[in-house]
Amino acid sequence: MKKLFALTLVAFAAATSAQAQETKVAIGLSGWTGFAPLTLAKEAGIFKKHGLDVSLKKIPQKDRHLAIASGDVQCAATTVETWIVWNANGVPTTQIFQLDKSYGADGMVVKASIGKISDLKGKTVAASAPGTAPYFTLAWMLKKNGLSPKDVKVVNLEPQAAANAMIAGTADLDAAMTYEPYLSAVRAKPEAGKIIATTLDYPMVMDTFGCTPRFLSENPQAAKALADAYFEAVEMIQKEPKKSFEIMGADVKQSGEAFEASAKFLRWQDRAANQKFFAGEHAAFSKEAADLLLEAGIIKQMPDMTKLADTRFLK
Repeated sequence: MKKLFALTLVAFAAATSAQAQETKVAIGLSGWTGFAPLTLAKEAGIFKKHGLDVSLKKIPQKDRHLAIASGDVQCAATTVETWIVWNANGVPTTQIFQLDKSYGADGMVVKASIGKISDLKGKTVAASAPGTAPYFTLAWMLKKNGLSPKDVKVVNLEPQAAANAMIAGTADLDAAMTYEPYLSAVRAKPEAGKIIATTLDYPMVMDTFGCTPRFLSENPQAAKALADAYFEAVEMIQKEPKKSFEIMGADVKQSGEAFEASAKFLRWQDRAANQKFFAGEHAAFSKEAADLLLEAGIIKQMPDMTKLADTRFLK
């Protein structure tokens, strides 16, 4: 009896210890469709299964680095070029896995009178602040058409507000930068304007997940668990699509069907895709992006490009 009691105590202590060892991590993100597997990993208990106590915090991209710098969050999801901006501006962060690639999920909406992107010279365009993905997408698309952000008047509106402004027919707005699920709201209302270009035309929006160097140094097992949990969530979408889309859609107040429709414009990246991406494409894109960021005046100097990613956790 005593032996049984002792074994019970040992088992209880082990269970309590396992619970106590759950690593707390706060993640900054937005309602962007590409980030949704992180929500799925939390709501479906995948993070918890991997020993993580995760809190997801919705923070506009323009403020996410401030949350990291203050310690409010230890990790974040954002576009590849944004990590360059953060590091160049003194907020050290390291990418550890890729989340998604946009295949038409980010785009430029224009009024019917705009025939081509070069027609925007001297016109007013709504986009998030410099240092964000929509602003960078604007700069990229303008450059490919012989212009720069200096050739247009940029009004700072977040993606949802920018899409709503076009739908409302705001008189002094000629174009807007937005992304899914808000881009689909414009698709549903052709009278609001036309989508003149997306990442199908300019494949340059891709998202990654990263953390502070301190967090990675102090919690390497948790970093591996974050990557593994993400890849498991991507697998769950394949195996249980209906349940997964309902969970992810609920987070952005969409039905499972509506969320699934918006998700068709991007590709979530599994472990194999990650290993391929970080083998060369990541470094090549980062270099081109950094050159454009310098040219556009968004950064004043190049950060240490060798410290932008840590691929240890992809195995």
